[in-house]
Amino acid sequence: MGLVGEIAAVRAGRGNPRAMVGEFRRTAVLVPLMDNRLMTAVHGGIRWIHAFTDEAAMARLARLKGAAPGEEWEYAALLGARLLDVVVPRMDGPAGVAVNAADEDGSMLFPPVRGIVPEAAAVDTDAGGTNGAGGTDGAERDGGAR
Repeated sequence: MGLVGEIAAVRAGRGNPRAMVGEFRRTAVLVPLMDNRLMTAVHGGIRWIHAFTDEAAMARLARLKGAAPGEEWEYAALLGARLLDVVVPRMDGPAGVAVNAADEDGSMLFPPVRGIVPEAAAVDTDAGGTNGAGGTDGAERDGGAR
């Protein structure tokens, strides 16, 4: 079914969230780079890494951010598993992944909770980053693994 199909099924209430997470982990997603760092936004005390299923989905966010038509964005292709297991735990504070954030009907959040990220990075355990991410709500373009 692919990641886009799994997301659509879950959003429609007929999908399997675990199957969707598994598909995300197996899928290479595109992550925009700003100043050689992963593009992120902080909202609700969580740093969200922007990831996209294809260049068209990434271009929709670029247009929302004011990019000129045809303007190219540098990006990295990373497996979802690498984002969840390696990048998220290295972020300062709680972090998750926002897939296709500019697609109102096709976006999905992969929050920093058990079953999605390693337990040490999950906010729903004592071992997680429950001490807060700090920061402010709103988009930031300076994020990235530290």
